Amino acid sequence: MNWKKLTEEAQIEEIKALSKERPVMIFKHSTRCSVSSMSLDRLLRNWKAEDEQKLVPYFLDLIAHRNLSNLVEQVFGVPHESPQVIIVRDEVAVYDNSHFGINYSDLMAKI
Repeated sequence: MNWKKLTEEAQIEEIKALSKERPVMIFKHSTRCSVSSMSLDRLLRNWKAEDEQKLVPYFLDLIAHRNLSNLVEQVFGVPHESPQVIIVRDEVAVYDNSHFGINYSDLMAKI
């Protein structure tokens, strides 16, 4: 999986612009949380190379960039959780889920 790492505030505008062409997924991950690690692992095990033609994946390390998580919450109106996945289409969050609700099949169905 070729994650784009979300590390700067300016990337929020990039995500909004990209979401007009194809959906963007933001995966919020806490490196200190075993549930977050399990959710990420489940997603990665199911991910197929061709999925990147359908969805642009961004990875947000919550420990290193908590301020960006707060900005994502503000901009897209999705309350923070960890782990969390958010799908943005046409600049709007159209789907979000967290913890064990993060499911590859559900994500692909939403795009």
